[in-house]
Amino acid sequence: MRHATVLAALLAAVTAAAPAFAQSAAWQPQASGTQAELRGLSVVSTTVAWASGAKGTVLRTVDGGTWSVMVVPGAEKLDFRDIHAIDADTAIVMSAGPGDASRIYRTADGGATWQLAITNPEPRGFWDAIAFWDARRGILFGDPVDGRFQVRVTHDGGATWQPVTDETGLRALPDEGAFAASGTCLTVAGSGDAWFATGGAQNPRVFHSKDGGRTWQAAAVPVAAGAPARGLFSVGFRDAQVGIAAGGDYKEVALAGVNGARSEDGGASWTPVQVLPAGYMSVVVPVRGAADTFVAAGLAGSGYSGDAGKSWKVLDRTPVNTVGFASPSAGWAVGPKGIVLKYTGAPLGK
Repeated sequence: MRHATVLAALLAAVTAAAPAFAQSAAWQPQASGTQAELRGLSVVSTTVAWASGAKGTVLRTVDGGTWSVMVVPGAEKLDFRDIHAIDADTAIVMSAGPGDASRIYRTADGGATWQLAITNPEPRGFWDAIAFWDARRGILFGDPVDGRFQVRVTHDGGATWQPVTDETGLRALPDEGAFAASGTCLTVAGSGDAWFATGGAQNPRVFHSKDGGRTWQAAAVPVAAGAPARGLFSVGFRDAQVGIAAGGDYKEVALAGVNGARSEDGGASWTPVQVLPAGYMSVVVPVRGAADTFVAAGLAGSGYSGDAGKSWKVLDRTPVNTVGFASPSAGWAVGPKGIVLKYTGAPLGK
């Protein structure tokens, strides 16, 4: 969403007013080597992870502790809001911005070289997130153009992207869009299920596709919206049925009120839940290896649920933008001013 372009200034103000890293049992800081705002994160294994952010920045660790920093040539002015890594050598990174500021680059040699795969051909477009079912099949999602959300799919690992047309299923409400805040307003599960979450309009919604992104159906979610900075920022599904959506208002980090919802029918219906810590949550993800466990996070801090979103506990109050887990005891969070945190708490869901 274009409103997301003002997030950097807002987050910088929040971070400047916040205390230094919270030294806790849940997260510990790692040296990132950058001060760039980080929003994208892809955790491949307990030792391999990639991250991305402003000023064309990409980070990679292959030992779980040491991060290398690179800037994609020709992308120095771009904001990489999402990244998907296939392995230690192969990653696809997406920039968000109006028109040709939305691009996808790909590397197959650990970031030594990068290839520009696609530039947004729609001057009024704004890409929000990417997600992959496997090493070859992926999906790209963007804000509405002419009243319809933009979707593209790839079948060759992100080298080429083909547009999807669903005139009815992708129709947007007035003022509806998505938030490119964490790379998780779009998610996938299984071999063909995909979901994306929206905000800004009077009613936030989650769109669901069962056929690899070809057709879509939307469902209203009982979370406050009705303002440009408010709605759902993230959606995560553990399988084709059970998922969580989370959000809030990025202008009011500690805003009281219900900031999440859960679904047990693939996103056809939603029940409101209070995600902890209360406030703005920009990401919610399932934890690999712990079927009922989800972690949510944002500028309000981070929390987890061990019962598929029915109840939540606070992990930490450190502001972050996104999180990802390889296992119940191995994960990372990234955020403002180059923050990289590694999860060091007890195994989640145990």
